[in-house]
Amino acid sequence: MNSIDTSVQPTNFETKFSEMQHTTNMLYKKSNAETSLLLKKGIWMYLFLLIFEGALRKWVLPGLATPLLIIRDPLAVWMLVMAYQNGLFKMNSFVMWMGAIGIIGIFTAVLFGHGNLFVALFGARILLIHFPLIFLIGKVFNYEDVVKMGKTILFISIPMALLVIMQFYSPQSAWVNRGVGGDMSGAGFDGAMGFFRPPATFSFITGTVSYYTLSASYVVFFWLNKKGINPLVLYAATAALIIVIPLSISRSLFFGVALCLVFTAIAISRKSEYVGKMIFGATIVFLVLSYLASKSFFATGTAAFTSRFETANVSEGGLNGVLIDRFFGGMFGALKQSWEQSFFGLGQGLGTNVGSMLTTGGMSFLVAEGEWGRVIGEMGPLMGLIIIVTRLNLSLKIAIASYTSLAKGNLLPWMLLSIILINLPQGQWAQPSILGFSVLVCGLAVAAIKGPTKKLT
Repeated sequence: MNSIDTSVQPTNFETKFSEMQHTTNMLYKKSNAETSLLLKKGIWMYLFLLIFEGALRKWVLPGLATPLLIIRDPLAVWMLVMAYQNGLFKMNSFVMWMGAIGIIGIFTAVLFGHGNLFVALFGARILLIHFPLIFLIGKVFNYEDVVKMGKTILFISIPMALLVIMQFYSPQSAWVNRGVGGDMSGAGFDGAMGFFRPPATFSFITGTVSYYTLSASYVVFFWLNKKGINPLVLYAATAALIIVIPLSISRSLFFGVALCLVFTAIAISRKSEYVGKMIFGATIVFLVLSYLASKSFFATGTAAFTSRFETANVSEGGLNGVLIDRFFGGMFGALKQSWEQSFFGLGQGLGTNVGSMLTTGGMSFLVAEGEWGRVIGEMGPLMGLIIIVTRLNLSLKIAIASYTSLAKGNLLPWMLLSIILINLPQGQWAQPSILGFSVLVCGLAVAAIKGPTKKLT
Protein backbone atom coordinates (compact mmCIF):
# COMPACT_ATOMS: atom_id res chain seq x y z
CA MET A 1 0.00 0.00 0.00
CA ASN A 2 1.11 3.50 -0.74
CA SER A 3 1.88 5.45 2.38
CA ILE A 4 -0.33 8.43 3.03
CA ASP A 5 1.39 11.80 3.52
CA THR A 6 -0.25 13.23 6.61
CA SER A 7 1.94 16.39 6.80
CA VAL A 8 0.12 19.68 6.42
CA GLN A 9 1.01 21.34 3.15
CA PRO A 10 0.76 25.12 2.94
CA THR A 11 -2.06 26.31 0.80
CA ASN A 12 -1.56 28.68 -2.07
CA PHE A 13 -3.20 31.42 0.00
CA GLU A 14 -0.86 30.85 2.95
CA THR A 15 2.18 30.96 0.68
CA LYS A 16 1.11 34.23 -0.89
CA PHE A 17 0.23 35.69 2.51
CA SER A 18 3.69 34.77 3.82
CA GLU A 19 5.33 36.38 0.81
CA MET A 20 3.22 39.52 1.25
CA GLN A 21 4.12 39.67 4.94
CA HIS A 22 7.81 39.33 4.13
CA THR A 23 7.56 42.07 1.49
CA THR A 24 5.71 44.33 3.93
CA ASN A 25 8.38 43.81 6.58
CA MET A 26 11.11 44.63 4.08
CA LEU A 27 9.31 47.78 2.97
CA TYR A 28 8.73 48.75 6.61
CA LYS A 29 12.44 48.35 7.40
CA LYS A 30 13.36 50.32 4.29
CA SER A 31 10.87 53.04 5.23
CA ASN A 32 12.32 53.22 8.76
CA ALA A 33 15.86 53.43 7.38
CA GLU A 34 14.86 56.26 5.04
CA THR A 35 13.05 58.06 7.86
CA SER A 36 16.05 57.66 10.17
CA LEU A 37 18.30 59.16 7.50
CA LEU A 38 15.89 62.06 7.07
CA LEU A 39 15.75 62.63 10.82
CA LYS A 40 19.54 62.60 11.03
CA LYS A 41 19.61 65.39 8.47
CA GLY A 42 17.06 67.22 10.60
CA ILE A 43 19.33 66.93 13.67
CA TRP A 44 22.24 68.31 11.67
CA MET A 45 20.02 71.19 10.57
CA TYR A 46 19.13 71.77 14.23
CA LEU A 47 22.85 72.11 14.99
CA PHE A 48 23.52 74.55 12.14
CA LEU A 49 20.48 76.68 12.99
CA LEU A 50 21.63 76.71 16.61
CA ILE A 51 25.08 77.95 15.58
CA PHE A 52 24.01 80.45 12.93
CA GLU A 53 20.63 81.61 14.25
CA GLY A 54 22.33 84.70 15.71
CA ALA A 55 24.09 85.45 12.44
CA LEU A 56 20.74 85.41 10.64
CA ARG A 57 19.18 87.70 13.25
CA LYS A 58 22.10 90.15 13.27
CA TRP A 59 23.52 90.28 9.77
CA VAL A 60 21.51 88.38 7.16
CA LEU A 61 17.83 88.94 7.99
CA PRO A 62 17.76 91.54 10.79
CA GLY A 63 14.20 92.53 9.87
CA LEU A 64 13.05 89.01 10.81
CA ALA A 65 14.98 88.88 14.09
CA THR A 66 11.88 88.17 16.21
CA PRO A 67 10.45 85.19 14.27
CA LEU A 68 13.97 83.79 13.74
CA LEU A 69 14.23 83.42 17.51
CA ILE A 70 12.10 80.28 17.22
CA ILE A 71 13.46 79.12 13.86
CA ARG A 72 14.32 75.70 15.32
CA ASP A 73 10.82 75.12 16.70
CA PRO A 74 9.09 74.13 13.42
CA LEU A 75 12.01 71.81 12.66
CA ALA A 76 11.70 70.20 16.10
CA VAL A 77 7.95 69.69 15.65
CA TRP A 78 8.46 68.15 12.20
CA MET A 79 11.10 65.72 13.52
CA LEU A 80 8.93 64.63 16.45
CA VAL A 81 5.86 64.07 14.26
CA MET A 82 7.86 62.23 11.60
CA ALA A 83 9.51 59.98 14.19
CA TYR A 84 6.25 59.23 16.01
CA GLN A 85 4.40 58.35 12.80
CA ASN A 86 7.14 55.89 11.82
CA GLY A 87 7.48 54.26 15.22
CA LEU A 88 10.93 55.74 15.89
CA PHE A 89 9.87 57.75 18.91
CA LYS A 90 7.99 56.46 21.91
CA MET A 91 6.79 58.31 24.97
CA ASN A 92 8.70 57.63 28.16
CA SER A 93 8.04 58.78 31.71
CA PHE A 94 10.28 61.83 31.33
CA VAL A 95 8.49 63.08 28.22
CA MET A 96 5.07 62.29 29.69
CA TRP A 97 5.72 64.20 32.92
CA MET A 98 7.19 67.22 31.14
CA GLY A 99 4.47 67.19 28.48
CA ALA A 100 1.68 67.02 31.05
CA ILE A 101 3.19 69.90 33.05
CA GLY A 102 3.65 71.95 29.88
CA ILE A 103 0.02 71.52 28.82
CA ILE A 104 -1.39 72.17 32.30
CA GLY A 105 0.91 75.17 32.59
CA ILE A 106 -0.72 76.80 29.57
CA PHE A 107 -4.12 76.78 31.25
CA THR A 108 -2.87 77.83 34.70
CA ALA A 109 -0.86 80.70 33.18
CA VAL A 110 -3.89 82.04 31.34
CA LEU A 111 -6.44 81.46 34.12
CA PHE A 112 -4.40 82.16 37.26
CA GLY A 113 -1.16 83.77 36.09
CA HIS A 114 -0.18 86.51 33.67
CA GLY A 115 -3.12 85.78 31.35
CA ASN A 116 -1.17 86.03 28.06
CA LEU A 117 -1.69 82.96 25.86
CA PHE A 118 1.29 83.71 23.60
CA VAL A 119 3.65 83.97 26.56
CA ALA A 120 2.27 80.70 27.97
CA LEU A 121 2.78 78.92 24.63
CA PHE A 122 6.32 80.27 24.31
CA GLY A 123 7.13 78.87 27.73
CA ALA A 124 5.41 75.55 27.03
CA ARG A 125 7.49 74.93 23.89
CA ILE A 126 10.49 74.21 26.12
CA LEU A 127 8.80 71.17 27.63
CA LEU A 128 6.59 70.11 24.72
CA ILE A 129 8.90 70.56 21.74
CA HIS A 130 12.55 70.76 22.72
CA PHE A 131 12.84 68.46 25.75
CA PRO A 132 11.57 65.37 23.83
CA LEU A 133 14.32 65.91 21.24
CA ILE A 134 16.83 64.59 23.77
CA PHE A 135 15.39 61.11 23.35
CA LEU A 136 14.82 61.44 19.61
CA ILE A 137 18.48 62.35 19.04
CA GLY A 138 19.51 59.50 21.32
CA LYS A 139 17.33 57.09 19.33
CA VAL A 140 18.22 58.15 15.78
CA PHE A 141 21.91 58.99 16.16
CA ASN A 142 24.56 56.34 16.73
CA TYR A 143 28.04 56.64 18.21
CA GLU A 144 29.63 57.36 14.83
CA ASP A 145 27.16 60.22 14.22
CA VAL A 146 28.14 61.79 17.54
CA VAL A 147 31.84 61.57 16.62
CA LYS A 148 31.16 63.05 13.17
CA MET A 149 29.27 65.97 14.71
CA GLY A 150 32.21 66.53 17.05
CA LYS A 151 34.59 66.84 14.11
CA THR A 152 32.31 69.43 12.54
CA ILE A 153 32.07 71.40 15.79
CA LEU A 154 35.87 71.51 16.08
CA PHE A 155 36.26 72.55 12.44
CA ILE A 156 33.79 75.42 12.82
CA SER A 157 35.43 76.52 16.08
CA ILE A 158 38.54 77.58 14.15
CA PRO A 159 37.06 80.36 11.95
CA MET A 160 34.72 81.27 14.82
CA ALA A 161 37.76 82.06 16.97
CA LEU A 162 38.91 84.50 14.29
CA LEU A 163 35.49 86.14 14.45
CA VAL A 164 35.80 86.42 18.24
CA ILE A 165 39.16 88.17 17.82
CA MET A 166 37.64 90.63 15.35
CA GLN A 167 34.69 91.35 17.64
CA PHE A 168 36.91 91.77 20.71
CA TYR A 169 39.07 94.42 19.07
CA SER A 170 36.34 96.17 17.05
CA PRO A 171 34.08 98.91 18.45
CA GLN A 172 30.50 97.99 19.21
CA SER A 173 29.40 100.19 16.29
CA ALA A 174 31.27 97.98 13.81
CA TRP A 175 29.26 95.71 11.52
CA VAL A 176 30.88 92.63 13.01
CA ASN A 177 29.46 93.59 16.42
CA ARG A 178 26.00 94.53 15.21
CA GLY A 179 23.24 93.41 17.56
CA VAL A 180 20.01 91.49 17.03
CA GLY A 181 17.77 93.18 14.49
CA GLY A 182 20.71 95.25 13.23
CA ASP A 183 21.08 97.07 16.55
CA MET A 184 23.95 99.54 16.05
CA SER A 185 24.67 99.71 19.79
CA GLY A 186 26.24 96.26 19.48
CA ALA A 187 25.66 92.74 20.73
CA GLY A 188 28.57 92.52 23.17
CA PHE A 189 27.98 92.44 26.92
CA ASP A 190 30.07 94.67 29.16
CA GLY A 191 33.32 92.91 30.09
CA ALA A 192 36.37 94.69 31.47
CA MET A 193 38.95 97.38 30.60
CA GLY A 194 36.58 98.82 28.02
CA PHE A 195 36.26 95.53 26.14
CA PHE A 196 33.00 93.66 25.59
CA ARG A 197 32.21 89.96 25.68
CA PRO A 198 31.97 88.86 22.00
CA PRO A 199 28.93 86.78 20.92
CA ALA A 200 30.58 85.26 17.81
CA THR A 201 27.83 84.00 15.46
CA PHE A 202 25.31 83.86 18.31
CA SER A 203 22.88 86.51 19.52
CA PHE A 204 24.55 86.77 22.92
CA ILE A 205 27.67 85.62 24.77
CA THR A 206 25.75 82.65 26.22
CA GLY A 207 25.93 80.97 22.82
CA THR A 208 29.69 81.43 22.61
CA VAL A 209 30.10 79.94 26.09
CA SER A 210 27.93 76.93 25.29
CA TYR A 211 29.64 76.29 21.97
CA TYR A 212 33.21 76.39 23.22
CA THR A 213 32.38 74.38 26.33
CA LEU A 214 31.14 71.66 23.98
CA SER A 215 34.22 72.16 21.81
CA ALA A 216 36.43 71.63 24.89
CA SER A 217 34.83 68.24 25.57
CA TYR A 218 35.45 67.12 22.00
CA VAL A 219 39.01 68.53 22.02
CA VAL A 220 39.87 66.34 25.01
CA PHE A 221 38.07 63.34 23.50
CA PHE A 222 40.01 63.57 20.24
CA TRP A 223 43.31 64.07 22.02
CA LEU A 224 42.68 60.73 23.71
CA ASN A 225 41.20 59.15 20.55
CA LYS A 226 43.01 60.64 17.58
CA LYS A 227 41.78 58.10 15.05
CA GLY A 228 39.30 59.56 12.65
CA ILE A 229 40.30 63.24 12.89
CA ASN A 230 42.83 65.29 10.98
CA PRO A 231 45.62 66.21 13.42
CA LEU A 232 45.88 69.73 11.95
CA VAL A 233 42.19 70.31 12.69
CA LEU A 234 42.67 69.08 16.26
CA TYR A 235 45.71 71.31 16.83
CA ALA A 236 43.96 74.34 15.33
CA ALA A 237 40.77 73.71 17.34
CA THR A 238 42.86 73.41 20.52
CA ALA A 239 44.53 76.75 19.77
CA ALA A 240 41.13 78.29 19.00
CA LEU A 241 39.81 77.19 22.40
CA ILE A 242 42.86 78.59 24.19
CA ILE A 243 42.43 81.93 22.41
CA VAL A 244 38.70 82.24 23.00
CA ILE A 245 38.78 81.57 26.77
CA PRO A 246 40.38 84.93 27.71
CA LEU A 247 38.91 86.90 24.80
CA SER A 248 35.39 85.82 25.82
CA ILE A 249 35.91 87.53 29.21
CA SER A 250 33.54 84.85 30.48
CA ARG A 251 33.96 83.10 33.81
CA SER A 252 31.27 80.60 32.80
CA LEU A 253 33.42 79.39 29.90
CA PHE A 254 36.48 79.22 32.15
CA PHE A 255 34.67 77.14 34.79
CA GLY A 256 33.08 74.96 32.11
CA VAL A 257 36.49 74.10 30.64
CA ALA A 258 37.88 73.58 34.15
CA LEU A 259 35.11 71.06 34.89
CA CYS A 260 35.90 69.32 31.60
CA LEU A 261 39.50 68.91 32.76
CA VAL A 262 38.31 67.45 36.08
CA PHE A 263 36.35 64.82 34.15
CA THR A 264 39.44 64.22 32.03
CA ALA A 265 41.51 63.56 35.15
CA ILE A 266 38.93 61.03 36.35
CA ALA A 267 39.00 59.29 32.97
CA ILE A 268 42.81 59.14 32.99
CA SER A 269 42.78 57.63 36.48
CA ARG A 270 40.72 54.74 35.13
CA LYS A 271 42.79 54.07 32.03
CA SER A 272 46.56 54.43 32.24
CA GLU A 273 47.05 54.46 28.46
CA TYR A 274 45.48 57.94 28.41
CA VAL A 275 48.35 59.37 30.46
CA GLY A 276 50.89 59.49 27.64
CA LYS A 277 48.38 61.04 25.24
CA MET A 278 47.44 63.76 27.72
CA ILE A 279 51.07 64.53 28.48
CA PHE A 280 51.66 65.02 24.78
CA GLY A 281 48.50 67.14 24.53
CA ALA A 282 49.51 69.21 27.56
CA THR A 283 52.91 69.79 25.98
CA ILE A 284 51.28 71.10 22.81
CA VAL A 285 49.01 73.36 24.87
CA PHE A 286 52.04 74.69 26.77
CA LEU A 287 53.85 75.46 23.53
CA VAL A 288 50.78 77.19 22.11
CA LEU A 289 50.38 79.25 25.29
CA SER A 290 54.05 80.18 25.23
CA TYR A 291 53.73 81.37 21.66
CA LEU A 292 50.49 83.28 22.25
CA ALA A 293 51.88 84.94 25.38
CA SER A 294 54.29 86.86 23.16
CA LYS A 295 51.44 88.23 21.04
CA SER A 296 49.87 91.51 22.11
CA PHE A 297 46.32 90.54 21.09
CA PHE A 298 46.37 87.55 23.44
CA ALA A 299 48.08 89.43 26.28
CA THR A 300 45.43 92.17 26.12
CA GLY A 301 42.63 89.64 26.18
CA THR A 302 44.21 87.85 29.13
CA ALA A 303 44.52 91.13 31.03
CA ALA A 304 40.85 91.94 30.39
CA PHE A 305 39.77 88.48 31.48
CA THR A 306 41.87 88.66 34.65
CA SER A 307 40.45 92.08 35.46
CA ARG A 308 36.90 90.84 34.98
CA PHE A 309 37.57 87.78 37.11
CA GLU A 310 39.05 89.77 39.99
CA THR A 311 36.37 92.46 39.92
CA ALA A 312 33.52 89.95 39.85
CA ASN A 313 35.08 87.87 42.62
CA VAL A 314 35.22 90.90 44.89
CA SER A 315 31.64 92.02 44.11
CA GLU A 316 30.22 88.50 44.49
CA GLY A 317 32.03 87.52 47.66
CA GLY A 318 35.03 85.61 46.38
CA LEU A 319 35.27 82.22 44.70
CA ASN A 320 32.58 80.62 46.87
CA GLY A 321 30.12 83.31 45.93
CA VAL A 322 30.95 82.95 42.24
CA LEU A 323 30.52 79.18 42.23
CA ILE A 324 27.31 79.18 44.27
CA ASP A 325 25.68 82.01 42.32
CA ARG A 326 26.89 81.10 38.86
CA PHE A 327 26.72 77.32 38.86
CA PHE A 328 24.02 76.54 41.36
CA GLY A 329 21.85 79.44 40.19
CA GLY A 330 20.24 80.13 43.54
CA MET A 331 18.96 76.54 43.67
CA PHE A 332 18.85 76.26 47.42
CA GLY A 333 17.26 79.68 47.84
CA ALA A 334 14.61 78.74 45.28
CA LEU A 335 13.79 75.54 47.15
CA LYS A 336 13.63 77.36 50.46
CA GLN A 337 11.23 79.95 49.09
CA SER A 338 9.22 77.58 46.87
CA TRP A 339 6.22 77.23 49.16
CA GLU A 340 6.03 80.99 49.57
CA GLN A 341 4.98 81.20 45.89
CA SER A 342 1.36 81.11 44.79
CA PHE A 343 0.26 77.53 44.06
CA PHE A 344 0.03 77.99 40.26
CA GLY A 345 2.87 80.50 40.05
CA LEU A 346 3.07 83.69 38.01
CA GLY A 347 2.50 81.85 34.74
CA GLN A 348 4.52 79.74 32.33
CA GLY A 349 6.83 81.74 30.08
CA LEU A 350 6.87 84.92 32.16
CA GLY A 351 10.50 84.41 33.14
CA THR A 352 11.72 84.41 29.52
CA ASN A 353 12.91 87.48 27.61
CA VAL A 354 9.95 87.10 25.26
CA GLY A 355 7.59 86.96 28.22
CA SER A 356 9.15 90.12 29.59
CA MET A 357 8.85 91.94 26.25
CA LEU A 358 5.22 90.94 25.66
CA THR A 359 4.06 91.83 29.17
CA THR A 360 6.17 94.89 30.04
CA GLY A 361 7.67 96.05 26.75
CA GLY A 362 11.23 95.62 28.02
CA MET A 363 13.70 92.88 28.90
CA SER A 364 14.20 92.13 32.58
CA PHE A 365 14.09 89.20 34.98
CA LEU A 366 10.42 89.31 35.97
CA VAL A 367 10.59 86.07 37.94
CA ALA A 368 14.19 85.12 38.83
CA GLU A 369 17.61 85.04 37.21
CA GLY A 370 18.41 81.51 38.42
CA GLU A 371 16.76 78.60 36.64
CA TRP A 372 15.19 76.91 39.65
CA GLY A 373 13.82 80.23 40.86
CA ARG A 374 12.36 80.89 37.41
CA VAL A 375 10.77 77.45 37.11
CA ILE A 376 9.18 77.54 40.57
CA GLY A 377 8.17 81.17 40.17
CA GLU A 378 6.47 80.50 36.84
CA MET A 379 4.86 77.14 37.58
CA GLY A 380 4.29 77.26 41.32
CA PRO A 381 5.83 74.96 43.96
CA LEU A 382 4.16 71.68 42.93
CA MET A 383 4.64 71.74 39.15
CA GLY A 384 7.95 73.58 39.48
CA LEU A 385 9.39 70.95 41.78
CA ILE A 386 8.15 68.16 39.49
CA ILE A 387 10.08 69.75 36.60
CA ILE A 388 13.20 70.11 38.73
CA VAL A 389 13.02 66.54 40.05
CA THR A 390 12.49 65.23 36.49
CA ARG A 391 15.57 67.07 35.27
CA LEU A 392 17.61 65.86 38.23
CA ASN A 393 16.43 62.28 37.71
CA LEU A 394 17.38 62.34 34.03
CA SER A 395 20.76 63.87 34.93
CA LEU A 396 21.40 61.05 37.38
CA LYS A 397 20.46 58.34 34.89
CA ILE A 398 22.71 59.79 32.18
CA ALA A 399 25.53 60.19 34.72
CA ILE A 400 25.30 56.56 35.84
CA ALA A 401 25.11 55.29 32.25
CA SER A 402 28.06 57.50 31.21
CA TYR A 403 30.22 56.28 34.08
CA THR A 404 29.32 52.69 33.27
CA SER A 405 30.31 53.34 29.66
CA LEU A 406 33.60 54.86 30.81
CA ALA A 407 34.33 51.70 32.79
CA LYS A 408 33.86 49.76 29.55
CA GLY A 409 36.27 52.04 27.67
CA ASN A 410 33.70 54.38 26.10
CA LEU A 411 35.03 57.88 26.90
CA LEU A 412 32.74 60.05 24.75
CA PRO A 413 29.55 60.17 26.88
CA TRP A 414 31.67 60.79 29.97
CA MET A 415 33.22 63.90 28.43
CA LEU A 416 29.79 65.17 27.34
CA LEU A 417 28.55 64.57 30.89
CA SER A 418 30.77 67.42 32.10
CA ILE A 419 28.45 69.77 30.20
CA ILE A 420 25.23 67.95 31.02
CA LEU A 421 25.70 68.24 34.78
CA ILE A 422 25.71 72.03 34.38
CA ASN A 423 22.97 72.50 31.79
CA LEU A 424 20.46 69.73 32.45
CA PRO A 425 19.80 70.18 36.18
CA GLN A 426 19.80 73.98 36.28
CA GLY A 427 20.77 75.43 32.90
CA GLN A 428 18.83 78.59 31.98
CA TRP A 429 16.47 77.04 29.46
CA ALA A 430 14.57 80.30 29.08
CA GLN A 431 17.51 81.40 26.91
CA PRO A 432 17.14 79.75 23.44
CA SER A 433 20.87 79.08 22.87
CA ILE A 434 21.37 77.44 26.26
CA LEU A 435 18.19 75.42 25.73
CA GLY A 436 19.35 74.29 22.29
CA PHE A 437 22.81 73.22 23.43
CA SER A 438 21.38 71.48 26.51
CA VAL A 439 19.01 69.42 24.37
CA LEU A 440 21.65 68.67 21.75
CA VAL A 441 24.40 67.62 24.19
CA CYS A 442 22.03 65.42 26.23
CA GLY A 443 20.82 63.73 23.06
CA LEU A 444 24.39 63.19 21.86
CA ALA A 445 25.33 61.63 25.20
CA VAL A 446 22.36 59.25 25.08
CA ALA A 447 23.40 58.23 21.56
CA ALA A 448 27.09 57.87 22.50
CA ILE A 449 26.26 55.62 25.46
CA LYS A 450 25.27 52.93 22.95
CA GLY A 451 28.95 52.65 22.02
CA PRO A 452 30.67 52.32 18.64
CA THR A 453 29.34 49.87 16.07
CA LYS A 454 32.60 49.87 14.14
CA LYS A 455 36.20 50.94 14.60
CA LEU A 456 37.00 54.55 13.83
CA THR A 457 39.39 55.03 10.93
